[in-house]
Amino acid sequence: MLFLRSLFFTMVMIVITVVISTVGMLSLPFPFKFRWHIIRLWSVLNLWAIEYICGIRYEVVGKENIPDEAAIIFSKHQSTWETFALQHLFPPQVYVIKRELLWIPFFGWGIAILDPIAINRSSGQSAIKQVVEKGTARLKKGQWIVIFPEGTRVRPRERKRYKIGGAILAANSGFPIVPVAHNAGNYWQKGQFIKQPGTIKVVIGPVIQSKGRKPEEIIKEVETWIEATMDDITI
Repeated sequence: MLFLRSLFFTMVMIVITVVISTVGMLSLPFPFKFRWHIIRLWSVLNLWAIEYICGIRYEVVGKENIPDEAAIIFSKHQSTWETFALQHLFPPQVYVIKRELLWIPFFGWGIAILDPIAINRSSGQSAIKQVVEKGTARLKKGQWIVIFPEGTRVRPRERKRYKIGGAILAANSGFPIVPVAHNAGNYWQKGQFIKQPGTIKVVIGPVIQSKGRKPEEIIKEVETWIEATMDDITI
C-alpha cells in the first residue's frame, strides 16, 4: 500500500509540476512577486497532495522568529519536501542552486521563473563571488535567499561539511540569517521512493546577525544550532 500511495503521489506531483511550470513560463513578463505566487501554488498543492495521499503532515515551531526584513535562510536539506515547505512558510524567495537543476524539464523551468542564483559548483571562488553579488542585489530588493549550506541532500543523522559561501554572502551584505532544521528525511529519505506517513517537525531558529562578523564565525554558529536541533528531532 505504501508503494501504491507513493506511486500515486509521484504521478500527481508530476502533473502539478508540468501544469504550474507551464503557467509560470507564461507569467515571465510579469513582476517577480506575481511569478512567485504562481510557484507558491506549486508548493501548496504538493504539500496538500503528500498529506492526503501519503499521510505526511508537518508542524512548525518558531514562526515568531521570522523577521520582517529580508533574510538568508540556511536550511537542512534531506528531501524534496522542504523545497515545497520553505516556499509556503517564508516570504518571496530565490534559491542558490547548482545550475544543472535548470536543465530538468518542467521542474528546472519552474525554478528558472524565480531567477535563482544558479552556480557552477566546480568554479570555486567565481561561484562564491556570484552568490555574493547576485544575492546582495536580491536581498536589497526584499527577496529572501534560500541556501542549503551542505550543498546536497543528506540522510537522517548524516552531516556534510557546511560550505562557506552563504556565510560570506551574509558577512558582506549584512543581512541576517534564519536557520531552519527539520526531519523530513525520516519520511521521505534521499534515494528512496517510498514515503513513510508521519509528522515532519520543522524548527525555525532565532535570527543570527551577520554585521561586523567573519564568515567562519557565522557558519560555525549556523552549523552548531542546526545540528544540535537535528539531534533533538531526528528519529
